[in-house]
Amino acid sequence: MHSNAGPYEFPVHWVADVLASDGGVVHLRPVVPDDADAMVEFHAGLSERTRYLRYFGPYPVMPPRDVARMTTVDHEQRVCLLAILGGKVIAVGLYEGLADAGKPTSAEVAFVVADEHQGRGLGPILLEHLAGAAAENGFHRFEAEVLAENRYMVGVFKAAGYELRRSFDGSVVHVEFGIDPTEALVAVRNARELASEARSVSNALRPTSIAVIGASATPGKVGHAVLRNIIAGDFAGPVYPVHPERRSVAGIRAYESVRDIPDQVDLAVVAVPADNMDQVLDDCLAKDVRTLLVVSSGFSDAGGRGKESEQRLLSAVRSHGMRLIGPNALGVVNTDREVRLNATLAPVVPGRGNVGFFCQSGALGIAILDTAAKRGVGLTTFVSAGNRADVSGNDVLQYWDTDDSTEVVLLYLESFGNPRKFGRIARRLARQKPIVAVHRGGIDVDRRRRGSEALFENSGVVQVDSIPELFDCATFFSYQPLPAGPRVAVIGNSTALGILATHTGIREGLDVAQPVDLGAAATPEEFGAAIDAALADDAVDAIIAVFVPPVEAPPEAHAAVLLEASRKLIKPIVSTFLAFDGVTELLAATDEHGVRVRGSVPSYPEPERAARVLAHGWRYAQWRARPVSDTARPEGTDVETARTRVREWLPPLGTDGAPDAAGNAAGGPVTLTFERSAELLRLYGIDVVPFEVASSADDAVSAAERLGYPVAVKAMGERWRLRADLAAVRLDLTGPQAVADAFRELTDATGETTLHVQRMAHKGIGCAVGYENDPRVGPLLSFGLSGAVPELLGDRAYRLLPLTDAAAQDLITATRSAPLLDGFAGEAGVDRAALTDVITRLAALAYEVPEIASIDCQPILATTDGASVLSTVIRIGHADDVLAQQAEPRRL
Repeated sequence: MHSNAGPYEFPVHWVADVLASDGGVVHLRPVVPDDADAMVEFHAGLSERTRYLRYFGPYPVMPPRDVARMTTVDHEQRVCLLAILGGKVIAVGLYEGLADAGKPTSAEVAFVVADEHQGRGLGPILLEHLAGAAAENGFHRFEAEVLAENRYMVGVFKAAGYELRRSFDGSVVHVEFGIDPTEALVAVRNARELASEARSVSNALRPTSIAVIGASATPGKVGHAVLRNIIAGDFAGPVYPVHPERRSVAGIRAYESVRDIPDQVDLAVVAVPADNMDQVLDDCLAKDVRTLLVVSSGFSDAGGRGKESEQRLLSAVRSHGMRLIGPNALGVVNTDREVRLNATLAPVVPGRGNVGFFCQSGALGIAILDTAAKRGVGLTTFVSAGNRADVSGNDVLQYWDTDDSTEVVLLYLESFGNPRKFGRIARRLARQKPIVAVHRGGIDVDRRRRGSEALFENSGVVQVDSIPELFDCATFFSYQPLPAGPRVAVIGNSTALGILATHTGIREGLDVAQPVDLGAAATPEEFGAAIDAALADDAVDAIIAVFVPPVEAPPEAHAAVLLEASRKLIKPIVSTFLAFDGVTELLAATDEHGVRVRGSVPSYPEPERAARVLAHGWRYAQWRARPVSDTARPEGTDVETARTRVREWLPPLGTDGAPDAAGNAAGGPVTLTFERSAELLRLYGIDVVPFEVASSADDAVSAAERLGYPVAVKAMGERWRLRADLAAVRLDLTGPQAVADAFRELTDATGETTLHVQRMAHKGIGCAVGYENDPRVGPLLSFGLSGAVPELLGDRAYRLLPLTDAAAQDLITATRSAPLLDGFAGEAGVDRAALTDVITRLAALAYEVPEIASIDCQPILATTDGASVLSTVIRIGHADDVLAQQAEPRRL
């Protein structure tokens, strides 16, 4: 929990970079005694009015004893956090426990912000982080004394979502409020996070001026390419080349450094070597630059020392209050006519549209932009984050959430920086705008895919496998309405194309009717009549038009009929027009500026692709139509006792020594005994079928007598627990002799010295629930049938935690073997409610006790009237993150 800061220690996880409301970065950390001079300087810089409101009097000089008291704290009963920018303190927040006043769980809180930084939202940020620290130290309430005229301070408490209790004593208001996480607090925090992160990205995508540091007049150099593209794109504001020697670059007045530029600079595009970054950062800080776009390579992309250089760059950029895009970024684009920004290295950039695109790879980004232009996919904005040291896809999603012109979001992701945050943001955004993503990261394909699929499924993201499919979806979601159902009509003049579309649609889960073949000689009027009939048919939800232009007639008239029908936007229409160049333009509906708009007809080279796109659209429409589901929170759980037990069972951090008898590495995750695992399940309302441990045949018989016949005797070692051949278990034992014989047989066969005796459960279908904290996507729950065959076939469904009510109910239907649970070959279906209840409770246990590293709960026998847990294995370890992450203070 604590880390050295020079000669001092403080909780390292309290250190954070945060975003002010204007999108600028501020550094937070606990105070240390060496901050005394900085505190005096900060206090001296406050206006008389600010000092009066904070200290209820003039207080012109901070005396040494107060300086010592402010800078020497225990980080428990007294906590002081500093907000720092450019090495200077710009805000201070403090809480102090009120145990002496008989309020051991209450603390007095206060903070003050430098005058020039007031209005940037630093007060609420300090309050969030102080509340987080106080909660860790066992406090539940804050109190404050505020001058009645200090409406800003009272407003900070109220706007944060706290329920205030106020009392007045003359000119002073006494405020009290609970700091425990509530839905209101989390909602306010998320709203502020959205606003500040969107603003920080807007600073980069909507600059009023740009400096190109490292601008070059030499073709082939990075500084030349990016300057050329900014100029060619007709950027709406001034552009300032920065070159240490030249007076002009590309005919534009150049400056020796950013400091010399006479006007404000919002965005600095950096194309200089990594070794020259220090001076660049100092100059940008002096110029109050908001965002650094680093297109230079040679950082973590080069490995080795490059990673260290990148980390130093990030730390320096944030300490200077800026955001960083890159390094090794392709750049950013904003096609808004009031901005006209092309700060990229790409030779081709698409025109205006309604699609926002984020990717990491610069080289791939060039190909993506070129493909978008060729496919007629217009963009609102494009961001290539390169090495993604700072600005990430999550930040850009926040921006698109606030940008009305962006109606479709495309993502090419190589990794997830913060998967929990991605899921939360994407889930909210996907309710309004389609998000289509390709995820290419890591080398463990199966593991990566199951995690990303769960993350995308939970969040409503449409996952595709390739760049062509990404753009297939882009053209559909950009120009067509979502289908109201799965019923598809295939209409065209080619039997072969119609059959291909039909078969693919059925495989993808669509309800496709017999294709309507109009014949090769069908006229435009006949074609249009068939389309209109399908639009008017209540039994049709979408249309696939397939067309092969006849030799003797041009296809323009047929395309015009299709486009006219699509403009009505009654039902989605997609098409395949074969053997015809320029079909994209022919089927495009445009506005007065020549920009493609809704009603354009997407056309695909193969009818199979058209069918797959409709299937993606239908699945997304189903997800979006689902009511917003709350997080599943089962009753009858004892989270505090569960957390206490787990921490009691954990070995100390840094424990040395050899692995124990169960193979647990010293200091690492440990496997709980079956008894302890069962205890945790009981604390979450899950009763394991009664069992006892026996170390002799007589013990086994006695245990059976207490449990009640019939019983099972089984070995529980890892080698034997789930054997498909049941070599380590004896079932349906109905008497003492059978139990004694089974005990002796199994100890001889397995070498185990202790066995479990368990009451027989009602026969049912064996199910398995698992949990692991996947390093790529976060906490992941799995469900499937138990046994070797489902495991080998990979028939598992996955969902991310926290689990919503809807996800818990859907999970058991998501596997290929799910029909067995509904009743098969005359068998009755299982009790879904009971099975869902077990899943929900296991999910809550895994999420609310972060020290749990993994759970393997199987078999769970699902029957017509219940679900019985027979066995579980739980591993625990020291958590890397703090409790209740969903209520953590904001941080980058």
